[in-house]
Amino acid sequence: MSASKLDAIFKPKSVAVVGASTKPGTAGNDILLNLVRDKYIGNVYPVNPKADEIHGVKVYPTLTDIPGEVDLAVLVVNAKFVPGVVEESKTKGVKGLVIISAGFKESGHEGAEREKELTKQVQAAGIPLIGPNCLGVINPSINLNASFAAKIALNGHLGFISQSGALCTSVLDYAEAREIGFSKFVSFGNKADVKEADLLEYLADDPDTKVIALYLEDIGDAKRFIEVASKTFWEKGKPILCLKSGRSAEGAKAVSSHTGSLAGSDAEYEAVLKQAGVQRVTTIAELFDLAALYTTQPLPKGNRLAIITNAGGPGIMATDAAIAAGLTLAKLDQSTKDKLKPPVLPEAAALNNPVDVIGDAHSDRYKAAVEAVMADPNVDLGVIVLTPQSMTDSDNCGKILPEVIKKIGKPVVGAFMGVKQVEEGVKNLVDQGVPNYAFPEDAVKSLAAAVRLVASKSISKREYAEYKDIDVAKANKIIADYLGSEKEKYLTQAECRALFECYKLPLLKSGVAKSADEAAKVVSGIGSKVVMKVMSSDVKHKFDAGGVLLNIEGADGAKKGYEQIYANIAQNVPGAKIDSILIEQMADKGVEVIVGCSRGGLGPLMMFGLGGTLVELLKDVAFRLAPMWKVTAEEMVREIKAFKVLDGYRGTPKSDINAAVDTILRMSALAVNHPEVAEFDINPLIVHPEGKGASVADSRVMLRKV
Repeated sequence: MSASKLDAIFKPKSVAVVGASTKPGTAGNDILLNLVRDKYIGNVYPVNPKADEIHGVKVYPTLTDIPGEVDLAVLVVNAKFVPGVVEESKTKGVKGLVIISAGFKESGHEGAEREKELTKQVQAAGIPLIGPNCLGVINPSINLNASFAAKIALNGHLGFISQSGALCTSVLDYAEAREIGFSKFVSFGNKADVKEADLLEYLADDPDTKVIALYLEDIGDAKRFIEVASKTFWEKGKPILCLKSGRSAEGAKAVSSHTGSLAGSDAEYEAVLKQAGVQRVTTIAELFDLAALYTTQPLPKGNRLAIITNAGGPGIMATDAAIAAGLTLAKLDQSTKDKLKPPVLPEAAALNNPVDVIGDAHSDRYKAAVEAVMADPNVDLGVIVLTPQSMTDSDNCGKILPEVIKKIGKPVVGAFMGVKQVEEGVKNLVDQGVPNYAFPEDAVKSLAAAVRLVASKSISKREYAEYKDIDVAKANKIIADYLGSEKEKYLTQAECRALFECYKLPLLKSGVAKSADEAAKVVSGIGSKVVMKVMSSDVKHKFDAGGVLLNIEGADGAKKGYEQIYANIAQNVPGAKIDSILIEQMADKGVEVIVGCSRGGLGPLMMFGLGGTLVELLKDVAFRLAPMWKVTAEEMVREIKAFKVLDGYRGTPKSDINAAVDTILRMSALAVNHPEVAEFDINPLIVHPEGKGASVADSRVMLRKV
């Protein structure tokens, strides 16, 4: 969808309200009232066959009776009448639709079918549609409140996109209390046509939008979302914040029942948001904490924090929060301390960071401290903590500090603590573009988030790895041969080998035996010590079942090992069918990791983490969606807690991280190229010391027809 087509929805020159009602307290009445009361700058046309005038505006029986052009039609009619109005909109030449009406996929099977037909209808007509089942849209810059929200949003630079309409009304009220303004405000409901990626693309090019905030319950097209969001963040330079609900299994079920959509696992969404450069938040308060900072302050150039306070305790609280959030307490230059010596600050003042201007400080003392401390070259960002003591003139601090802060060119925020006593001071701060936080911890967490945002923004080389040595056609044939007429097929490690060879994975020398004598022959071909493993789709945990024997040597050892595995499986997994015994050279020492993939609702989800038998217990893993950039695979490796082990821990050699990254990317390509690969695990992949590569020590693949 061309982003410019959405201008008809967000910048219309005329709006028709189809289903405008004479009855107060109804959506059809309130939407028209909003347009009239808020003095929308375009033409307003109410449509109702049973009324002549509503809110002092002439009413028309149908859309086609309207004498002028209609850019936007807002539909507030029963769902069964929507198709007829859409046809009428096509005839009239309406350029955009917002359908407030419910009764579509959120209401069950019949509604879902109705919505499918609606999607086909508007797309055939070429009219972009927001909704159905939504609150509507707001553009404060033209006084457009085409929604049934009680008030229009304040004008500002935050673009807000929400899948929940009811949430929007609370958000508007909350944002007004914090004096946060919006460039565009949209509730998109069931997204039958216009999706979250379309809206992101539009706001990416919107000159009024500096920051984008999302409330999402699901993502329709993850690949396109990543593509659009990553361009918005890395190329357009606009931060994107997202509150994604449905983290828990119960929450995901609630999402499904609310939106009528299939919710993916939270790990999938976490992966998508990270790959897209979207900063995820966990609460509405956190979302607006960050939005307030990003829309008013410059981004930091480092993580060195200065704290200025008039109370020791809150200064310590800010310090603790800073260290916990990964910030560094700035070491002030001696020249800065000299500037703060008496008579600028009293003898009792603390000149080290945190700088304590002590409890009797007036605005002049705060001003001098902020000017000196924030000008220090060792300081990247700052927080001004103020507690309302009897001699504290917080009102005046709020008036004069913003001017000082603007000259500094570094992000500085307030933490004026309290409510009533600092109310006027906070208002003075916020009115002049300095965000304030109720507590120092919240201020510091927001600044730390800005530091992380800058770190993400600096990621370069966002490019996909291209492998010319893989054989996709041969892999397709192998998969087709294995599946045959079956719907799904489990591949043992021995069966995985041919498929993995097509992707040039680091495989060990191996052979397959179906008798003790064959085992002896295979060992003689491999030489040295070997590992013997049972190959059976019935044995999921080979180690636990006694299906793996290590350090086997020679023909006699192989024969005995073969018989031992059969005996172990018979005892531990009675009735299990054994296909063969895999005999493989013992890999050199290294760190055991896991590379896996499963297909969820959003696509192939790649996993990397600490491997071996404890992977399910420790769950030290990272997820990303395939396909991925090379830098994304590198992030996966560095993200796990056990990265310290790979990076050389307590004198151990550094592991060949490049080999691990290469394996992730090759398996990512396999997952993308072959949708029949439903899931796989390489566990363990043994990562050898730096420069010595890696080895696939065990693996399994589940194939499924698509």
